[in-house]
Amino acid sequence: MAVADLVLPCRDEAPALEALLPLIPEEFSVIVVDNGSRDATAEVAQRLGAQVVRESVPGYGAAVHTGLMAATHEYVAFMDGDGSFDPAELLALLDDVASGRADVAVGRRRPVARGVWPWHARMGNALIVAWLRRRIAMDAHDIAPMRVARRQALIDLGVEDRRFGYPVELLQKLTLAGWRVSERDIGYHPRAEGTRSKVSGSVKGTVRTARDFWRVLS
Repeated sequence: MAVADLVLPCRDEAPALEALLPLIPEEFSVIVVDNGSRDATAEVAQRLGAQVVRESVPGYGAAVHTGLMAATHEYVAFMDGDGSFDPAELLALLDDVASGRADVAVGRRRPVARGVWPWHARMGNALIVAWLRRRIAMDAHDIAPMRVARRQALIDLGVEDRRFGYPVELLQKLTLAGWRVSERDIGYHPRAEGTRSKVSGSVKGTVRTARDFWRVLS
């Protein structure tokens, strides 16, 4: 029986969803946010039992916010829908929050093989995290691509960015609000075959994302 929603922001992730959705633990009700896909993302998600909502405004933050508002359970999880994470690892994060040990539980990526995390994306992530840890004493060591929190608390936090700066603004605001953070190592796997990262798939994508990150922090 589902006790939490799992939001998967997706754009052209049909091949990944074919393999990913059957692996989602039964504790989660899946919401796939189709963020302008040109492939069969929505059709695959519906066929495999996920709720599909559409967000026409491009951007990670727009998709995540739409999924958050569509969620109905007390707890809500977020994870990339590209097959790079094992959804079973969400259970420990959910337990950290549901037990009251943390206000938000986040995953810290640990690549399982060489080349999974391109150098340019890893360097950009490290710079942002170092800045946040130094300036506002943030506890986390990653920008939380996998996370669990209470739905209403996230809504009340009022994250406004609708592009790729969303996770940075989220971490900044929850740190300044005094949220208790639990961080666990999670495996970072190769993306599903036939998909390509909109962020780390190229140096250009990483630079565009980095601009969004720094715009949020400025």
